Amino acid sequence: MHGVIFTQFFSTLNPLMYPLRNPLMKRNYISLRGQKIWQSRKFGIGQPVLLLHGGLSRSESFDKYVLPALRGRKVFSYDRTGHGRSPDTKGSFHFEFQTNEAIAYIEDVIKAPAHLIGYSDGGIIALMVAIKRPDLVHSLVLIGANYHYDMSDFKIPYTPPTEEDRARYAAISPDPVKTLEEKIKKMHKIWKVEPNLTLKQLRKIECPTLVVAGDDDVVRHEHTIEMYENIPNAQLNIVQGASHSLVKEKPKELQRSIKDFYNNPAPTTIWSLRRAQRAKS
Repeated sequence: MHGVIFTQFFSTLNPLMYPLRNPLMKRNYISLRGQKIWQSRKFGIGQPVLLLHGGLSRSESFDKYVLPALRGRKVFSYDRTGHGRSPDTKGSFHFEFQTNEAIAYIEDVIKAPAHLIGYSDGGIIALMVAIKRPDLVHSLVLIGANYHYDMSDFKIPYTPPTEEDRARYAAISPDPVKTLEEKIKKMHKIWKVEPNLTLKQLRKIECPTLVVAGDDDVVRHEHTIEMYENIPNAQLNIVQGASHSLVKEKPKELQRSIKDFYNNPAPTTIWSLRRAQRAKS
């Protein structure tokens, strides 16, 4: 996600950043190829689901809003390096690093291909995993995601964190408090040049994909529709009355969309147009 709305992730009024924990998720630290990572998991049956949180956020932000759509399923999530409770390391905020980290988590922790649900930056990472390692991905749900950094017509001035933001950060992050503003500035720079995927790369994604965005999302509708039209087995849901914060604003609609997608990942419609064309290509 482009760095256009700082308060989206760090406002003290935003429960996506500091939600209540879900008791169904077991949480603990693990060592992921030498890096200390805070992870969560819920036991269940069937193929596993991996939740990938938004930029400058943390894994627990998905609990309240997405888990109701995943009842009975095995669910995994983790705080990416430098996010939430996971300590930072050099280069960790670049999408290539985060993609390789997701691949390592799937290989070493989940140990099986997974369904990926990614919000914002997490959606970008899910896209990149599917392109780089399609053998590890059963399906994609991309919420407010973008495939290229040139994806928005809106820019909001950078706003430094408040003292309350710093206090909340200090309560969960193993990194020094001063690193909060450093991380925000670093991520803003990266958002100006990453990600840089191409439509040709999107066309290589073969797994069923659900593309979701708010009707007032920061990501241009044209950009979202390009993703939908270029991923061969994609479905599209533009959520009415929602912004980039649609996970919080329209949780029931999102949950219903995810459940519908999992129940029917390859729909047959009465009047098939785009899907018919894709099937012939």
